[in-house]
Amino acid sequence: MVESLAINPNTVLKAYRELEREGLVEGRRGMGTFVRHGIAGATLSEHTRLRRGLEAWVRDAFAAGLDQEDLRALFTVVLADAAKKGMA
Repeated sequence: MVESLAINPNTVLKAYRELEREGLVEGRRGMGTFVRHGIAGATLSEHTRLRRGLEAWVRDAFAAGLDQEDLRALFTVVLADAAKKGMA
C-alpha cells in the first residue's frame, strides 16, 4: 500500500489499526490484512451521520447508568422488534 500510493508508512499503519479496531479488517500474520465486514447499502456520509447518532445514543445510555451488557441487550431487543415489523 505504501509503495503504490507513495505515502508515509506510519499513515498506512494508523489506518489499518483504526480499521482493525473498528472490526472491519483483520491482520493475518504473514498473509496481510483482510476485510472482515463491509458496510453496504448507504453512502459514506450516511454512515458517518448514523455512526454519530449511535455514538450519541451510547453516551446517553452510559450517562443513564447502563453498562455494555445492558446496551447489547437493549439493542438486540430493538433490532429484533424492527425485524418483526419488517423494517430490517
